[in-house]
Amino acid sequence: MALRAVAGSMARRQQLTPANLCLQPFLISPSNHPHRSIAYPLSPSGFRFAVRAIQETTSDPITPMKRDNTGQLQSSPNWKVKMLYDGDCPLCMREVNMLKERNKNYNAISFVDISSDDYSPEDNQGLDYETAMGKIHAIMNDGTIVTNVEAFRKLYEAVGLGWVYAITKYEPAATIADAVYGVWAKYRLQVTGRPPLEEVLEARKKKDEICNDSKSCRM
Repeated sequence: MALRAVAGSMARRQQLTPANLCLQPFLISPSNHPHRSIAYPLSPSGFRFAVRAIQETTSDPITPMKRDNTGQLQSSPNWKVKMLYDGDCPLCMREVNMLKERNKNYNAISFVDISSDDYSPEDNQGLDYETAMGKIHAIMNDGTIVTNVEAFRKLYEAVGLGWVYAITKYEPAATIADAVYGVWAKYRLQVTGRPPLEEVLEARKKKDEICNDSKSCRM
C-alpha cells in the first residue's frame, strides 16, 4: 500500500508537457521499486499533437532533379564539360555513345544534341545551330567554350581517357591534329551521305516555321 501511494503521488506531480508528448508515446514515472514503473498513456489529442510535431520536424521538401534533352539526370552543374553534338550524324554518334557509356562511371559530361527541336542557344553560351554544326564545341562548367581537337581532349579527359589526346597538347602535333579535324568537319556531311549545310539549315528553317504555325512538332 505504501509503495502504491508513493508512486501515485509522484505520478500526480509529473506533468504532460508538449515536449513529453513529442518525445514519447507513454509517460513513465519510476516507482520506489527498481524494477517497476507506471505508464500513463497519452490522451488522443496528445497523440495527434505528437504525430503532427514529428511530421513537421522531419519532413523536408524534395527538389526534383532536372534532365537534359537526352534524358540524363542533372542536378546542380556537377558536370565538368558539356558536349554539343550532332545527333543526326551517324559516325559522330558512335563516338558520342562510347563517351556516354564511359560517362556512366564519371557523370562528368553533359550531352546536348544540337539537332533536337528543344535545343536552346540561350542555354549554351549563345551558340546557335549553324555555329555548332560547323565544328565541335564543348562548354566547360565555368562557361569557357573550347572547339576542335581541344574539345575532344577535354571530353576524353573527363572520362579517364585523357591519354588518347595527350599528344595534341604539344606542337607540332596540336597544329596537325587541328588541320586534320578541320578537313573532317568541312566534309563530314558529304562523307556521311547528308546534304550540304546550307540545305540542312534551309530544311530546319522550314520545319521550325511549320512547327510554329501548327504547334504540333513538340506534342
